[in-house]
Amino acid sequence: MLLPYHDRYPYSAIPERRNYNWPQGKRLAVYLGLNIEHFAFGAGRGHNLGAELPQPDVRGFAWRDYGNRVGVWRLLDLFDELDLPAAHLLNTVLFDYAPQIAERLIARGDEIIGHGRTNAEAQGHLWPADERRLLLEVRDAIKTHTGQDVRGWMGPWMSQSHQTPELLVETGYKFVMDWPADDQPVWMSTQQGRLMSVPYPLEINDSPQMLVRRHSAVDFEQMIIDQFDEMLAQSAQQPLVCGIALHTMIVGQPYRLRALRRALKHIVEHPERDKIWFTRPGAIYDHCAALGAGTMPG
Repeated sequence: MLLPYHDRYPYSAIPERRNYNWPQGKRLAVYLGLNIEHFAFGAGRGHNLGAELPQPDVRGFAWRDYGNRVGVWRLLDLFDELDLPAAHLLNTVLFDYAPQIAERLIARGDEIIGHGRTNAEAQGHLWPADERRLLLEVRDAIKTHTGQDVRGWMGPWMSQSHQTPELLVETGYKFVMDWPADDQPVWMSTQQGRLMSVPYPLEINDSPQMLVRRHSAVDFEQMIIDQFDEMLAQSAQQPLVCGIALHTMIVGQPYRLRALRRALKHIVEHPERDKIWFTRPGAIYDHCAALGAGTMPG
């Protein structure tokens, strides 16, 4: 029996794939993906720490806004302290709402990933022409405010329509992070050409773990450590990508920040650091796009 399938990539068992290295012979690519988001007041979708109140949900909005007023700055200080690069899944309305954030990201030399205009909306329900305009608006805003030619995309709420992959290629994006199906990059097929899927974690992600599953900051700390340690061991067989997905309003809270610091220090100070590539998704794309034909699945 054949089930409906997306036909974006064929099945591929990881032990059957070709082996390759990351730059300088490293085996485990580690990146930080920091979600920096802004929401509409009294309307639209929003992360919630507890039960959502009737709109205007002042409590929910203010808790989310803490991430832009306080949390993001504490997290960037931590990344500086540990000398870690980062990629930022940034809502473009923040260029006007809090321009100081983009200035700090540019000064760090970090990568901006397209992440919609605001997480108060999702793209999966849009008509193709409207979705195309959204992708272009985000692409052009990032170029205007940062000088970067944005290449990566992750939709707000990881939302996609049936036509999103085609529209991403058509509007100049090179990779997508909405498909948590693998620990390695995968080539995806579209009617407009190929698109790379770069792994982005749904599990090592503070939002579902702490807001949905109600795990503690210490639980999440241990998840990061266990994920990293196991993937480092497994990377002896295949090169792997260990992404760590964070949100400013969640791990930017002081007690969660302290737990995150312990987890990141475990990684940075690991005795097998010579096997670890601290990187960003765009660099992962560049490396994999240059590999020989047939090296990557897809």
